[in-house]
Amino acid sequence: MRREIRFSGFGGQGIILSVVILGRAAALYDEKYAVQTQVYGPEARGGASMGQVVIDDDPILFPEVTEPDIFVIMSQQGFEKYGVHARKDAVMLVDSGLVHSRPGCRSCEIPATAEAKSTFKREIVANIIMIGALVAGTGVVSREAIEKAVLDSVPKGTEELNLKALKRGFELGEEACKL
Repeated sequence: MRREIRFSGFGGQGIILSVVILGRAAALYDEKYAVQTQVYGPEARGGASMGQVVIDDDPILFPEVTEPDIFVIMSQQGFEKYGVHARKDAVMLVDSGLVHSRPGCRSCEIPATAEAKSTFKREIVANIIMIGALVAGTGVVSREAIEKAVLDSVPKGTEELNLKALKRGFELGEEACKL
């Protein structure tokens, strides 16, 4: 089943790393096909950033995301630029402390940045919390696959912190995205 996922936020939040991790989980550990693309704003850090992943059980013949069915939005600017026109049957996970608008589709409010600051004292793991919430809320890849992909992708010495953040994301996703 083809899934088109769009992540957006601002430069420095780990948006591109998030799509790389998700694509890696699908392709390397869940035996699915995956294609990942990314867009940086000219401002780089602080400007709007967007990454997309197509995941399918079958070979991907058209690698572009045309109408995402899943969104992960981590900033108001990211919502305005890349999420405001989400189709009605999409699912959108929003970082509830940073995104003030709400879409016309089903949304799951995940306090990723606030949780990263309060629980882990490291805002940098907010993207990993969102990945955990995404997996728990949508089942787009398995938890085992995403755990392996996170461990493959994060800097050495931060594995334990990132796994704790991922597991907290699982909990938040289960609470907010009851499908």
